[in-house]
Amino acid sequence: MHASYDELPDGLVVADDSARLTAVNTAAQAMTGLDPEQVLGRDIREALPLQDTTGRRWWDCTDPWTGLAIRSGHRERLLVLPGVRELLVTARYVRAGRSQPVQRVVLLMRDTDARQRAEHDHAGLISTVAHELRSPLTSVKGFTSTLLRRWDRFTDEQKLLMLTTIESDADRVTRLIAELLDISRIDAGRLEVRRQPVDVAAQLRGQVDRLVASGHAEERFSVEVEEPLPEVWVDPDRLEQVLANLVENAVRHGDGAVRLALGPDPDGDGVVVTVSDDGDGIPEEHMGLVFTKFWRGARRGGTGLGLYVVRGLVEAHDGRITVGRSPSGGARFRFTLPAAVPDFASS
Repeated sequence: MHASYDELPDGLVVADDSARLTAVNTAAQAMTGLDPEQVLGRDIREALPLQDTTGRRWWDCTDPWTGLAIRSGHRERLLVLPGVRELLVTARYVRAGRSQPVQRVVLLMRDTDARQRAEHDHAGLISTVAHELRSPLTSVKGFTSTLLRRWDRFTDEQKLLMLTTIESDADRVTRLIAELLDISRIDAGRLEVRRQPVDVAAQLRGQVDRLVASGHAEERFSVEVEEPLPEVWVDPDRLEQVLANLVENAVRHGDGAVRLALGPDPDGDGVVVTVSDDGDGIPEEHMGLVFTKFWRGARRGGTGLGLYVVRGLVEAHDGRITVGRSPSGGARFRFTLPAAVPDFASS
């Protein structure tokens, strides 16, 4: 085992392409009771029989070696090692390329102290969601009750205003519920994307058209497309979700122009999308936090979950997303999408 593994504060366990244990560091020994001299070379599924909190065999649920070939692992989740302890486990499936067989499975583990922090996060999520749901549901309930009891007292214009507000608040609740479902799938490593060839430039222009139709000034937006572009296979609904979140954030929290740019990825074989604004930008000390749960910076309102979902959706497409400063000093979000075509498309 590499000596530097023992310097890691978290537990580390590694298995090869045939599920045989190849490394167990000191922290993992302390957490699991595994003795490297006895377990190295054994099947990790037998040496480390992890279960989820319902008692199901976790290895059967995830199946890194023969399961979905698009999975790259999963984010941290609570698992149980029967008779030993509960652990927070993050998994990474190392592949030679997209849809290629797993070469290594790497597990990082944290102990029950970390579980308390996770429970604190869950409590924060519940509190945040309850707060965000209360306002639109109160509005829906109030306007609905008023219309049912006093319908004849209102003009058609007043009724239309109240019904429009009800529809808007119902959409807000629907978006929050969809966001929570996505977070659940991202955290469990089970977020699936349905790839097909997509005109990314058209998606960018569609975002601008939607905002202009809703009353924003057309001159505030610009779309720059650098040709030629490779064919990109993505889930169109998921891409729209990513773009809508980033563009709406730029409109809401930025000032002046909102610029959308698309071009070939200079560091890969896909495309790179950039959304930037002319606002105050994000403080340097916060840039490492923007994609974490509940980050809202100096803003008030909102769940602080949108950018966490955005990162999960981009990574589900084997892309990456970063944040920085635009030339004007505002925020600039940049994400990549690989141009790889799924195996089934070429068959």
